[in-house]
Amino acid sequence: MAYATAEARQDLLGAISGATEHIGAALAALGAAYEQLDEQSGDRLESELFRPVQLAYGRARRTHAGFAQRYGLPGRDFEPPAAGHPSQGVKGFIESAIESTTAADLELSTLQDSMLPVEVGDPELRAGLADVRELLGDLPSRGRRFVSLFGR
Repeated sequence: MAYATAEARQDLLGAISGATEHIGAALAALGAAYEQLDEQSGDRLESELFRPVQLAYGRARRTHAGFAQRYGLPGRDFEPPAAGHPSQGVKGFIESAIESTTAADLELSTLQDSMLPVEVGDPELRAGLADVRELLGDLPSRGRRFVSLFGR
C-alpha cells in the first residue's frame, strides 16, 4: 500500500509539473505579445490575459512545491520556455498562449477526474488545483475575444 501511495504522489507531482510547464509557456507567449503592442493594447492584454496566467503560474508552482515538500519528494525550478519567433506576431503569440492554457487545464481536469488527488488525501493540493483551473477557466474565450478585437 505504501508503494502505491508513493507512486501515486509521484504521478501527481509529474502531472502538476506538466501543467505548470504549459502555463509557463503561455506566460512567455503573452509576454512576447505584450512587447509588440502599443501601450493601450498592452494594458488591455496585461489585465485580461497576462495577469490571470501569471497568477495561475504562481499558484501552480506553489502547489507543486508545497506538495513535494509535504511528502519529501524532489521539487524543481520552472523556467519559462522561449516564447517563439517575433514573426509569429501578436495573434500567433496569443493563440499559442490559448493552446498552452487549454493543455494545462485539460491536464489538471484529467487529474482531478482521476480522483487521485482525493485518494492521496491532500486538501491543499486539491485547493491549489481548483484555484489554478479557476484562473485559467475562461482564458481561451478572453484570448479569442482579444484577438478578434485586435487592430480595431
